[in-house]
Amino acid sequence: MAAELTAHELIAKHRPTLDQALEAIRTRAYWSPHPEHPKAYGENGSLDMAAGKAAFDALLGSRLDLGQPGTDDWVGGETSPYGIELGVNYPHADLDELLPAMKAGQRAWRDAGAEMRAVVCLEILKRISDRTHEFAHAVMHTSGQAFMMAFQAGGPHAQDRGLEAVAYAYVEQVRTPDTAEWTKPQGKRDPLALTKQFTPVPRGVALVIGCNTFPTWNGYPGLFASLATGNAVLVKPHPRAVLPLALTVQVAREVLVEAGFDANLVALAAERPGEGIAKTLATRPEIRIIDYTGSTSFGDWLEANARQAQVYTEKAGVNTVLVDSTANYKGMLSNLAFSLSLYSGQMCTTPQNLLIPRDGIRTDEGPKTFDEVVADLARAVDGLLGDDARANALLGAIVNPDVKARLEAAAGLGEVALASREIANPEFPDAVVRTPVIVKLDGAKPDDEAAYMSECFGPVSFAVAVDSSAEAVELLRRTIREKGAMTVGAYTTDAEVEDAIQEVCLEESAQLSLNLTGGVYVNQTAAFSDFHGSGGNPAANAALCDGAFVANRFRVVEVRREAQGQA
Repeated sequence: MAAELTAHELIAKHRPTLDQALEAIRTRAYWSPHPEHPKAYGENGSLDMAAGKAAFDALLGSRLDLGQPGTDDWVGGETSPYGIELGVNYPHADLDELLPAMKAGQRAWRDAGAEMRAVVCLEILKRISDRTHEFAHAVMHTSGQAFMMAFQAGGPHAQDRGLEAVAYAYVEQVRTPDTAEWTKPQGKRDPLALTKQFTPVPRGVALVIGCNTFPTWNGYPGLFASLATGNAVLVKPHPRAVLPLALTVQVAREVLVEAGFDANLVALAAERPGEGIAKTLATRPEIRIIDYTGSTSFGDWLEANARQAQVYTEKAGVNTVLVDSTANYKGMLSNLAFSLSLYSGQMCTTPQNLLIPRDGIRTDEGPKTFDEVVADLARAVDGLLGDDARANALLGAIVNPDVKARLEAAAGLGEVALASREIANPEFPDAVVRTPVIVKLDGAKPDDEAAYMSECFGPVSFAVAVDSSAEAVELLRRTIREKGAMTVGAYTTDAEVEDAIQEVCLEESAQLSLNLTGGVYVNQTAAFSDFHGSGGNPAANAALCDGAFVANRFRVVEVRREAQGQA
């Protein structure tokens, strides 16, 4: 079948966007082609709010047939954290049939070249963007994010991260020219002359192992980095968050066919309840790249056992905020309260440990004791979440029973400065909604150290009393070095303390946010400008997104020929 989308059409349509993305990653300035506001959708083929909700509702109880080879069963079982059964069934694959089919289309995809692959990826992203409202409901009802967060983080922000990966992939592939004429003088003899051809060659089939909390935001960088560099991509979603990535695969397969390529360059690997196919897939010889977001234990297992693959992991860390002093006490409390509350703390970037000198801190409102700082922060969280409607819009729902269990157990670890409370969601009565808990701990007590030096994923924060800011800096260093950190925050008006904190973060490779008191929060990062993770501490071995994240997904292979006219 002839391609419905020609190379000329795709390049004309998407090359300007690619060029803007290339400029954005060069300057690190703000830019996004994907609107953040729900009302921006509804024209030029995109779904508005009502149409997106209707499209999502139509999926419930359906069979999502992707037309994949090797389908031997239909599987499902997702239940929304908001209490509704999704009832969507997905193809279950016979890997011995699906994986060879995925490899069959790689030659044509490789030979298409970096620009063609990039614009095909941009067409996939554009079609996903047009369905942002539909995807937002899919993300909301698999992750437990509140709708507006699911819309923004699961929609435009995830699409930005995918586009960012395409831009980096393009840069790395065109760094080497397609051809070169090489001539070496030989004195009185004829020069040596060669024609050299350089081809970016994909590693093979890439595996994306999705996460429950941010299926698109965390899934798109690896998916599009691998696809743009010529690899086929097998998407293995988290069993509780299949729908957003299954829809992504559906769109990708449609675009690939229309552009004249094999649909099986992108495929879905859904699993039966309890099947646990990630380990099986990860060690198959066909799998040459793995992208994973999730627990440290499985991330470590992948790094140790998937030896045939290039493995990119984002695992767990213990994120820390060091509070030394502030020139805007109310702004600091407000900023921290929002950071601790957003999506019930179910973000890999949410602060967990707040290191505060036991003798207190200096502020623009005068000195504040440790107990005063913690009590004021508790009041700030209470004030932020005092209205149930606003609380539901910020907190979303608890994503799974393990988070709820950790939250309930945290109250027994120390003195509770802020107790968690249950909030009813009138629209979804079965949703489990809880406010954060803040527990006081003593940095000098070994029993307390066991608590704050372990990740407690969810709406749990520890206010840790330390002897001094200098001790806090050293505890920060040890935490990053031993446990890793996706983010570090700090508040100080002291230049020496600021320099010491910055030096620790530079030496231990942790991303630092200083003195945030406005509308930017430590647990948020912007594509094209901020790096998510560093790849330099135990929390993650890769950063989203930099050259290192894409460059090893392909190798450059050279073919040399004697130049025309040579003997």
